[in-house]
Amino acid sequence: MGFAVKERRRVWPAAPLRAAVWAAIAAAGLLAGSPAKAQSGTQSGTPDAQAATALNVKALMIRGLEAYGAGRFAVAAAIFRQAATAGDVEAMMYLGVMYGTSHGVERDYGAAMTWFGHAADAGNSQAMCNIGLLHFQGLGTPQNYREAMSWFLKAASSGNAEAMFNVGVLNRDGLGLPVNYAEAMKWFQRAAGAGDVAAPNAIGVMYQQGQGVAVDYAQAMSWYRSAAAAGNDTAMYNAGVLFEGGLGVTADRDQAIAWYRKAAAAGNEPAKTALASLGVKD
Repeated sequence: MGFAVKERRRVWPAAPLRAAVWAAIAAAGLLAGSPAKAQSGTQSGTPDAQAATALNVKALMIRGLEAYGAGRFAVAAAIFRQAATAGDVEAMMYLGVMYGTSHGVERDYGAAMTWFGHAADAGNSQAMCNIGLLHFQGLGTPQNYREAMSWFLKAASSGNAEAMFNVGVLNRDGLGLPVNYAEAMKWFQRAAGAGDVAAPNAIGVMYQQGQGVAVDYAQAMSWYRSAAAAGNDTAMYNAGVLFEGGLGVTADRDQAIAWYRKAAAAGNEPAKTALASLGVKD
């Protein structure tokens, strides 16, 4: 699991949420509550001044994104900070990513909470989800699953598919609340409907393992295929497991190998191990 600037359609494992590899935001207090004054000397509250500020921020973001794309992260961070100070939410999110990955700045999880908080105040659902991740992992704050759930629910209510998936995980794994497979299934299905590619795989696992539902390998395979079609390598591996074991399908070594190869090509380590155990070298 990791934070993101924008809502994404992720490829994640079915079981626990992956450990966050980054998160942070620039130092607290840098974000001003009002736009910067326009250079023309007009009063900041007038339409002309607001338009000038918007143009300045747009220009800053163009420069910042160009620097970021070129790998000049220190320059990008300085530019994004200017845009964020003028109230640009995307700039706040980029700063969070950069502080979390130490790209041009030092990692600072406490500052991450501050910047994501500003973006969340502006209604950004990915910021809400990112704050949930900080609480989930205990980064810059004591680990608190209930607080994480609160933020995931806020983001999910704004349509964030990743947050919906996370709500499902907390319910499935009993993190901060009793295990509730029915609630987990509901949220995974919502996430799948919203385009999250990890959710179909998670649903497949629940059917394969009989978590809150009767074991149904055919349903599991159907969901694995759906997730695999969207590029989820864990689902590719899981489909291979069903073919290798003859679970809900006729055992088929060639089909198992084909699915394991797809998963391995996408970097899935269990699939590589499975291929080796079947004597497949390539």
